Formats: sequence, C-alpha cells, structure tokens
Amino acid sequence: MVDILEVRDLRKAYRGFTLDGVSLAVPRGYIMGLIGPNGAGKTTTIKILMNMIRADGGEVHIFGLTHRESEREIKSRVGYVGEEQYFYMDKRVAWTGRFVSQYFERWDATRFAKLLDDFGIDPKKKIKSLSKGQKVKLSLAIALSHDPELLILDEPTAGLDPVIRRDVLDMLMRFRDDGERSVLISSHITDDIMRIADYVAFIVEGRIAINAEKDEIMANWKKIHFRDGAIDSSIVSSLANVGRHTFGCSGITDRYGELREALAPAVTAGDVKVENVSLDDVLIAFVKGGKR
Repeated sequence: MVDILEVRDLRKAYRGFTLDGVSLAVPRGYIMGLIGPNGAGKTTTIKILMNMIRADGGEVHIFGLTHRESEREIKSRVGYVGEEQYFYMDKRVAWTGRFVSQYFERWDATRFAKLLDDFGIDPKKKIKSLSKGQKVKLSLAIALSHDPELLILDEPTAGLDPVIRRDVLDMLMRFRDDGERSVLISSHITDDIMRIADYVAFIVEGRIAINAEKDEIMANWKKIHFRDGAIDSSIVSSLANVGRHTFGCSGITDRYGELREALAPAVTAGDVKVENVSLDDVLIAFVKGGKR
C-alpha cells in the first residue's frame, strides 16, 4: 500500500503548546480523520503540511516529495480548505474562480462551473452575499477544480447545518472512491469522521494518541458494564472513565480483543454487558480518562 502522505516526528514549539513528535501516514485511496479537542494541534499540523508554517523538526513527504524541493508541484496536486474562508468579499464568485485559476496549470473551468451548479452557488453573486455553508462549498469547488490527488481539509464542516454537512461528506467519499485519491480531514465532530473515515488518528495535547484503521479501533474499544466483583480487579484498574450506575459499574477498555475470553463467563452469567463506544467516547478517554 503506497502512502500519498507521510509525516515523521513532526515538532513545533509555541509558548504554552508543543506539537510533539507527530507521525502519520495516509495511504492512497483512503480517507484519514484527524480528531482532537480544540487546541490539540490539528490546525498546526495541517498548516505545516501545507508549508504555511515551518516545523522545528521532522519530515513531511507528499507524493514522495518535500516542500523544500518541490513546493510548487505539491501544491498543484493538493486541494486545501482551511478552517476559515478568505475571499475578496466584494468580488463575484465567477471572478474568484478566474483569479484562482491562474495559479493552477490543470485548472478546469468547466468542472468549476459544474461544481458551482451542483452546490447551488450562483456565479454572479458577490462573495459577501454567500452564507457560511456556501463559502465552504465554494472553497471545496476551488479545491476540486484543478484535479487534485489529495484533499487536506481543516474543520470544513464546523458550523454547517446537517444537510450541508451531509452533502460535503458525501462529496468527499465520491472523491476517494476511484482508489487513487486520498483525503486528510481534521475535525472535532466525531460523527463526521465516523461516517467517512477509513483511518483515524487522535491527537491530544500535541501528541498522536492513536493512529489506526477505524474498524480496528471500534473492535478493540468497548464499554464494559459490570456488577461488583464480577471481573478481576486487574481488569477494572485498566479501564478508563470508571463510574457507578444502576447496573453496577462501567469503564472503557482499548483491548477488548484480549479480554473477551476472560470476560465470557461473566457475560454469559449476565454480570457483564459489553457495549460499543463512539469516537467521542474514545477521545474523552484520552482527554479525561487517563489514557495516554
């Protein structure tokens, strides 16, 4: 499997925050979701990937190339949508497309016009008259109109209504489905990542806490509900976010595959119940539950 994006030991220090040894790999033909709470380092990581800020250390390879030697080629093959949408607000949508087109050799004006039509954006409208959702869709139309091989998106669905969010997510899956193109999308909306991602990386306090296939994460992470004394104390001590409830106690494990056999007798006896978790639950286990 060929990685379209590879990040090794990325580091960046600010006063009060450090990006500490971030490593990621996005295979060609897949979507990776980068999840983390606000301030965890998602935007810093993405800005380094786009060479908008310089890392203090580490390496970034996109298409096997580096910005140091091949920045123009990389950016001609990457579609980028940032957390904020910056446009000339008094200009029209059509003018914006023509303005941006001069920076991309493979710009396809016909595709841009079709995407505007698909997204319901009037090319004659001024940017300042567009809603937030329309501005995000315009950014996506621009990002897709020069035939990119990789999309890098920083919180593109934040603040959008559910209908527009679903449209954007469906579009990203169609982009990925030819097996040759990939997406890296950061978000703190874990439902979006759950819907579309093949791989998930959790970033917490500037470090990667998990980087794995989504299905592997969901298979290993489970919520365990248990009656007092029903399971070994060593298992209880390994759980995150342990609390009491009407059934007894509950906690989250990240190694259910290892524990399945040991828990089986108590599950059969009705003293233990195993429940699927959400990506939110996994994130909270790292942020508040002591997992590192």
